[in-house]
Amino acid sequence: MTFLGPNAPLIGKPGSRAELDTPALLIDLDAMERNIAAMAAHARAVGVALRPHAKTHKSARIAEMQVAAGALGICCATLGEAEVMAAGGIPGVHITSPQVTPPKIARLMALNAKPHRGVSVVVDHPDNLLALDHAAQEARKPLDVLVDFSAGHARTGAATEEDLAALVRAAVKAEALNFRGIQSYSGNLQHIPIRAERRAKALAQLERLGGMLARLRDAGMDVPIVTGAGTGTFDLDPEARVFTELQVGSYVFMDVDYLRAIKDGRNAPPFETALFVATSIVSVNAPGYVTTDAGLKCFATDGPAPEIAAGAPLGSRYEFFGDEHGKLILAGGAPRPALGACIECVTPHCDPTVNLHDFYHVVRGDTLLDIWPVDARGKR
Repeated sequence: MTFLGPNAPLIGKPGSRAELDTPALLIDLDAMERNIAAMAAHARAVGVALRPHAKTHKSARIAEMQVAAGALGICCATLGEAEVMAAGGIPGVHITSPQVTPPKIARLMALNAKPHRGVSVVVDHPDNLLALDHAAQEARKPLDVLVDFSAGHARTGAATEEDLAALVRAAVKAEALNFRGIQSYSGNLQHIPIRAERRAKALAQLERLGGMLARLRDAGMDVPIVTGAGTGTFDLDPEARVFTELQVGSYVFMDVDYLRAIKDGRNAPPFETALFVATSIVSVNAPGYVTTDAGLKCFATDGPAPEIAAGAPLGSRYEFFGDEHGKLILAGGAPRPALGACIECVTPHCDPTVNLHDFYHVVRGDTLLDIWPVDARGKR
C-alpha cells in the first residue's frame, strides 16, 4: 500500500481540513478545477492550443485533468519531469530546456524509444542539434525538435535571427530529427506589475518574432508550431496571433507574486488561489507575535513573503523565522490565536514551493478528499 503520510486516516472525514498534521501543502480542488476550465475556455475562445507547464505542479494527476479539459499535451522543464509525465500516460510531452550532456541525451533517446503519444525537445545550438541527430540515428527512431529562440531572459535560445534561421535550416536537413517549430518564452515579462507595460513589451517581442517567422516561411520553411507565453501574458500574447499554443503554468494554483501582477486593471485576478500551505501555531509566549511550524523548508524564498489566507486575525502578516518556523506578527489589539490553531498561507512562488513537499492534500470545502504524491518532485 502506498504511504500517503500522516494525514491519510483523515481522508473523507468532515472537518478534516482543520485537523491536518502540519505543515501540509493544500489544493483547494474546487478552485483548481475552475482555473483549469477557465484557461481551457480562454484558449478555445482565442483559437490557440494549450500545452500547460508541468514544472508548476509536477503531478501526472493534474496533467491528466488539464488534458481532459482540452490541452493537447504538457510542457516539462526537465527530462526527469518528462519521464514521469510520459510514464503516467500524458500525451504530447514537450521538454522546454536543451538536453546536451551524454547522460541526458541517452535518457532522452530511451524516452523517445518508448511507446508514447509524442515527445519533443528544444535545441538552441548546432553542436547539440548534431549530437541529437546522431543519437536518434543510432536509436533508429526520429526525434521531434523545436528551435528555441531567446526572448528576454537569455537563459537559453538562439541569440540572433541569423542563428535561429541557421538552426531551423539544419533541423530541417537533419536525417533523424523532425523539425516541428519554434519556442520563444518571455519569462522576464510575466511578473511586470503594470498591465499596460506588460502588454506593450509582450507585443513588441511578438512583433519581432512574427517578422522572423514570416522570413522563414518566405524562404520555404514550414513552422507548424510556435509555442511560448505564460500565465502573466496569457491574455495578451494571443493578440499578436503569433503563438499556436500557450505554455501557461502557474494559473492552476496562483501565488502571491502572480496574484499581484495580473490583478492590475481588474477588480479581481482572472484565476483563483488554489494552493496553500497549512501551518500550526506552536508557540504563543512572545509578545506581539506567535510562532508557526512552517519556515524556510516549506516555502520558496525567491519572492515575497507568504500571505495569510485564513485562520489568523485580520492584519496579521507572516515572516520567516528560521528553517522550521515562521513568525505570525499580529496587528495591534488583535486576539492571539490559540496554541495549535491552523493557519493557511498563500504560497509566495508556487513552483519551487511545490518541490519542497511530498504530497498534495486535496480538499473540498472543509474535508480532506484525497492525498496525491508530488510525482516529479526533485526530478532533474
